[in-house]
Amino acid sequence: MLTGIIDRRMEAARGRGRIGLGVFADLLITNGTLWRRRLSSGLAIKGDRIIAVAPDEKLKDLAGPRTRVLDVGGKSVLPAFQDAHLHPAQGGFALTRCNLHEVSGENPIRRAIADYVAQRPAESWILGSGWEEDISCGWLNKKFLDAIVPDRPVLLMGAGLHDAWVNSVALRMAGIDAASPEPPDGYIGRQDDGEPSGLLHEGAVRLVEKVTPATQDSDTDDALLTAQSHLHRLGITAWQDAWTTPEVLGAYQRLTVSGQLTARVTAALWWDRLAGEEQIDGLVEQREASYLRNLRATSVKIMVDGTTGNFTASVLEPYLDEQGMPTSNYGLPFVEPDKLARVVARLDAHGFQVHFHAIGEASVRSSLDAVEAARRLNGWSDLRHHIAHVCLVHPDDRSRFSALDVTANIQPYWAAASPDMIRESRFLGYPRSNWWYPFESMRAAGTRLAGGSDWPVSTADPLREAHVAVNRALPGTGEEPFMAHERLSLSTTLDAFTSGAAYVNHLDDRTGDLTVGKLADIIVIDRNLESCEAQEIGSARVLLTLLAGNAVYQDPALG
Repeated sequence: MLTGIIDRRMEAARGRGRIGLGVFADLLITNGTLWRRRLSSGLAIKGDRIIAVAPDEKLKDLAGPRTRVLDVGGKSVLPAFQDAHLHPAQGGFALTRCNLHEVSGENPIRRAIADYVAQRPAESWILGSGWEEDISCGWLNKKFLDAIVPDRPVLLMGAGLHDAWVNSVALRMAGIDAASPEPPDGYIGRQDDGEPSGLLHEGAVRLVEKVTPATQDSDTDDALLTAQSHLHRLGITAWQDAWTTPEVLGAYQRLTVSGQLTARVTAALWWDRLAGEEQIDGLVEQREASYLRNLRATSVKIMVDGTTGNFTASVLEPYLDEQGMPTSNYGLPFVEPDKLARVVARLDAHGFQVHFHAIGEASVRSSLDAVEAARRLNGWSDLRHHIAHVCLVHPDDRSRFSALDVTANIQPYWAAASPDMIRESRFLGYPRSNWWYPFESMRAAGTRLAGGSDWPVSTADPLREAHVAVNRALPGTGEEPFMAHERLSLSTTLDAFTSGAAYVNHLDDRTGDLTVGKLADIIVIDRNLESCEAQEIGSARVLLTLLAGNAVYQDPALG
């Protein structure tokens, strides 16, 4: 009997009648290791819903003549992954333009750029992204690019999307020279003589971006479709786009109307930090025009600061110099605390979720302060504000997340002892250099965690993200754990990339776990994650991605 297994009340409420004998599943997944369903080995799907979760023998009555039965041989079956913070348009463009992701070193980067340029003699601009070199290295300058591309402008975004590398042609076209003033939210890299070096940081990047050719709608559409295919392959069926400009929102709208957008997308509308509060009316209009099937523009993304890599992350104590002495630099808060509190209160009153970018401990604190002010002014709500990155969190602020019902939107892949991490720690000094990515401390303080990748800044693969969260070391390195006491358990990490992200995306009533009645957004992994060694997590891969019961990715190895 299926009593207690099938939620008949849910079916009746949806006008579908009762499930019983003679009603057959479209798909049975059997012989699986179901995530957080230790007493069950199989589940049944009919239409777009999970209709049963049970031991295999109790599902036999749901197997009809047209039911597909998939025996997964003990492999893990999970709710599909969700990503609470990524940039699909930029990720799609990264895959199709000059792609320097996973390329490092002077000569490999030179070859990669030269090969790309040689294959595209007709392109008026050379655009790309992905370099991760230390901005102080001697060859990261315009002369390097001039030698490869002397006659066309070049704009290559850094992997973190905070810095750009340009050649002399691009600088001339943008009118940037030794006399150019610094923008209010960034700075121009300069040589000793004051001439631009070819590096642009934060808001200075826009000086060149504004003279690049306008991106065609079809190109943005193609970038999002490229990203969607890549993400489905990794088991991701829903995400929050943390950089949704009007152009990107338009692409989502077109793809939704055409039926090409299969993913569930929460668009975090971009807050223009150089504009005023008058932009809120426009954000409301964008939201109201975007309730289209799987698309909702219900969040607003505010960049509170920059990043530690270029010393623009906002900190409570100044950065140190090369000799370990305090400087006068406290980073660059893009939105001052008083203004942030006022803006967040207004967005909260308009029913927007606020998605904060906060790297430094000062920006994390001002974000929490802003939510606290909004709670005081507007009362509590279910908007589910969240702070992304939380790279540096002052110990005094870790318990405030739970107290204010603010979710920590974590990017675990960065929590390893990379060269950048070691370098940046020197300029932070003790004790702040021991505050990096305090995931376990925050969890222990009651903080809700949501998983995000920040792709294409890092990998979009949740399994590689989980590897670092659990091991605090990159896959395949065998390195000692970085701040081992902040390691998360695998279960906590996978929850962050399933139910945690679903909560932030306001999809937890429909997705995020293997519950009868929820949408059949389900993945099959190539092994049993519950029994594999911690060092193997990063090599696991997705074999099947179901979205509302339909396969949007299937590895041939699954059969």
